[in-house]
Amino acid sequence: MNEIAIKQCSIIDPGNTYEGINDIYIEDGLIKLIEPSIGLAADKVIDAEGLFLLPGFIDMHAHLREPGFEYKETVYSGTRAAARGGYTSICCMPNTRPVIDDEASLSMLQKIIKKDAAVKVYPIAAISKGQKSTELVEMNKLSEMGAVAFSDDGRPVATAAFMMKALLSAKEKGFMIIDHCEELSLAEGGAINKGRKSEQMGIRGIHPLSEELNIMRDIMIAGNTDSHIHIAHVSTAGSAETIREAKKRGVKVTCEVTPHHIGLTEDIITPGFTDCKVNPPLRTAGDVEALKEALKDGTIDVIATDHAPHHKDEKSEDFYSSAFGISGLETAFSVCYTELVEPGILTLKELSERMSKNPAELLKLDTGIIRTGIAADLVLVDTAREITVNRNDFLSKGKNTPIHGKTYKGDIVYTIVDGNVAYENKNRL
Repeated sequence: MNEIAIKQCSIIDPGNTYEGINDIYIEDGLIKLIEPSIGLAADKVIDAEGLFLLPGFIDMHAHLREPGFEYKETVYSGTRAAARGGYTSICCMPNTRPVIDDEASLSMLQKIIKKDAAVKVYPIAAISKGQKSTELVEMNKLSEMGAVAFSDDGRPVATAAFMMKALLSAKEKGFMIIDHCEELSLAEGGAINKGRKSEQMGIRGIHPLSEELNIMRDIMIAGNTDSHIHIAHVSTAGSAETIREAKKRGVKVTCEVTPHHIGLTEDIITPGFTDCKVNPPLRTAGDVEALKEALKDGTIDVIATDHAPHHKDEKSEDFYSSAFGISGLETAFSVCYTELVEPGILTLKELSERMSKNPAELLKLDTGIIRTGIAADLVLVDTAREITVNRNDFLSKGKNTPIHGKTYKGDIVYTIVDGNVAYENKNRL
């Protein structure tokens, strides 16, 4: 029996069941009691006075790199980084080697997860065999084995015809299709956002239309087929407006944004600073403001990290040869709290909705809120504490972050997964 008592925490519950200062009693992995004061003995007692208790964060979009790219990240290292970031559940993308596109590859991944994961890991399988947009995977079989959604991830679904086929196939059983929206003819060869900064630096840019056109395509197909499409890592004002208008028309479209796309702009890019190279690229200040507004009005449903760890040698000083991607699991909450809650764009409860409740609902997980009888997947945060990002302290193998040395408000104190402490902040005074 494993019992944890959390004393005098301030509960933030996006499910609207519990609020205010309470004690929480956890037994055998479940939340057993939530009351103003609980006097029961426990194996571990956490003094949470001055701390906020939230449902554990759920990341719909992360790269664990295993199998095949263990030099970048592993399930072991990536899930411990996730726990440090307050995540109790993460979804891993299928662009591994082999691609997660059949029963054998998914079974291999599931064995690794069972052996090494520090948090719950839900695989996302590919939409097409080899991510080639020519042959659909066996969605029924892969779903039965634990795949929670389907995405070709960094490779956009190549044609409208194949996207229609995928959406219709997914619709039959209620599967979710996630698309990386990119019109490659407007993006290939680009390294940063096409605009003032790319012209100034003489670097080929990725046009905002490369994202926006594919989003329009997907929305039109989803509307025509009455299917659900989820758009990954929205980055432009135009994308946000297109999704907003589609939702008003009743199209079944949802979407996500990353912490780096709401916390950074192309203005930070300097020669050789390739840790800020990411796809989609960092955009303009106007885009960032539009994305924040879209989070505020509910156009953007979810905050997901797109955690993309790389070996240091893959982040060369040359923008063209350097890999796309930012390592973001361990800093996501601090960035989001500072950029969204501190200035009053979102409340802490609304942030919890975007990071826990909404992804749980989309993934059909019985979590993302706080109530008795469900798994104790929880995070305790100190919103008064400042942190200074230090890549060298990351638990992730990926040290590729553009915010090294920057200071943010909000820190993770405890992460609890199934009633077990997955992370405890030993540095907190």
